[in-house]
Amino acid sequence: MTFSPIELQVMWNRLIAVVEEQAQTLIRTAFGTATREAGDLSAGAFLPDGRMVAQAVTGTPGHVNSMANSVMHFLRVFPPEATRPGDVFITNDPWMGTGHYWDLTVVTPTFRQGRLVGYFACTCHVVDIGGVGLGVESRQVYHEGLAIPIMRLADANGLNEHLLQIVRANVREPVQVEGDIYSLIACNDVGARRLVEMMDEFAIDDLTPLGSYIIDQSRAAMLKAIRALPAGTYRNTMRIDGIEAPIDLVCTLTIAADGIAVDFAGTSGMSSYAINVPICYTEAYASFGVQCVVAPGVPNNAGTLGTVKVTAPVGTILNAPRPAPVASRHMVGQMLPDMVFGCLHQAVPDRVPAEGTSCLWNLRLSGGTGLPDIDPNLLSNATPFNITSFHSGGAGARPTKDGLSATAFPSGVRNVPIEVTEALTPLVFWRKEYRTDSGGAGTQRGGLGQVMELENGEGSPFAISATFDRVVHPPRGRVGGLPGMTGRLTTRGGRTLRAKGRQSVAADDRLIIEFPGGGGYGDPLDRAPERVAADVRLEFVSAEAARRDYGVVLDAAGGVDVPATEALRARRRASRQAAE
Repeated sequence: MTFSPIELQVMWNRLIAVVEEQAQTLIRTAFGTATREAGDLSAGAFLPDGRMVAQAVTGTPGHVNSMANSVMHFLRVFPPEATRPGDVFITNDPWMGTGHYWDLTVVTPTFRQGRLVGYFACTCHVVDIGGVGLGVESRQVYHEGLAIPIMRLADANGLNEHLLQIVRANVREPVQVEGDIYSLIACNDVGARRLVEMMDEFAIDDLTPLGSYIIDQSRAAMLKAIRALPAGTYRNTMRIDGIEAPIDLVCTLTIAADGIAVDFAGTSGMSSYAINVPICYTEAYASFGVQCVVAPGVPNNAGTLGTVKVTAPVGTILNAPRPAPVASRHMVGQMLPDMVFGCLHQAVPDRVPAEGTSCLWNLRLSGGTGLPDIDPNLLSNATPFNITSFHSGGAGARPTKDGLSATAFPSGVRNVPIEVTEALTPLVFWRKEYRTDSGGAGTQRGGLGQVMELENGEGSPFAISATFDRVVHPPRGRVGGLPGMTGRLTTRGGRTLRAKGRQSVAADDRLIIEFPGGGGYGDPLDRAPERVAADVRLEFVSAEAARRDYGVVLDAAGGVDVPATEALRARRRASRQAAE
């Protein structure tokens, strides 16, 4: 049967609706806050040969783009001829999944009238997987928790109860983790049912012709966008904090008629701590950075992903082989869109934002047992808890707009409401507000970070597993914009905590987290004085910084002192010209 272009487009849109309902099912049934509140997940539909044909809009690039490759690994273990109705497969292998053990990937073959017509896959981040916990302390992947190789989670006879028993015995939050596994199964089940309904409605016996059309059209659109760019090779470097020593990321991006190649040769070697990145996660975020700038409107599937080739030498921090520790791979991997942007800015300077916080500043908090440097006798009456609360610093300013404040880019996850964390733990949050002056100055201001202050409401100690970067090296501005403010981790009692590692907060103390801000874009002296005055009124910018960074002088009423501002800006520009 052949279909008109209009019919094909209608079915394409319907398939997008199917995978979006698939993702929403996961959100609505999930037990863990990472999925339910923050949306840290992915969902997608795949052809019988394993090519991703559609992904849900809801989800993160690290999950979606690496999941696109992980289904191929499942098919090598369980080829189509070895699958049966009722089969469900699972893994959390960092190198065949999405980069660390805390992400469970579930793949479900879909049958119609007894014939395999495709697969649905989904991923979510669970609250715990055992081991030393999610942090930087592990020195091998074997320290990081329970490994689940690609295996059957269910078949026509029911769930693999032996696997579930092993999971429950190895994790600190068995109810949440097992609940999320059931949610993953339900997510794919809804997708499969909706796909069969769609195929019945349109009388489609084989999904491959429609899927191939979608993939081919997407590839063609992506290549058209690539060919509109100036061909050439562009380079960028970035230094981030690291642990033992600063990490240098080096990127070479080549634009050609047949696609874009991104190579990270020259990047620093691996760390002995758990900030190394499997190549699948490197590929996911680097390709996402390319698509954000080159063709953000083209649907993401095997066609678009196939036009971007990402490589990194084995043994660098961006291609760490087993058994490297990789638990906190996001701290380095989520910097890669900024790396790609630095290259693409040289080719298309009007499309690329400044650098942002980029890596998530999640609060991994625990109490009740096993706190570092705390006498266990002091914890005998404390309530045990273990929670990950997603939060973000500021994003980089854009060429025509300010950066987004306290917003996760590139991961795209949401901040978890503090009320949710308070409801699930004895923690009390005393402050959550924008961090004044944290956004880098520019014609367009960088997004603001935030400040959070909390304590254990029971009067007991608690611990944080810090996985933070941008504490030493700030997000850089672009086209004359200033860098964003670096982050900081302290206590009300005056302690400065490490940005990485598990540390305790005393019973009578409070934890204060000051998040980084995004870099500014363009000369700060070109920002309209009225916009600067408005920022001061909103406490986004202090009056001191308005004068220092923007050359804007305010009067006693908070308005712009126009003569003083014009004179100050003229002196600044003259001084700059003389220095040049």
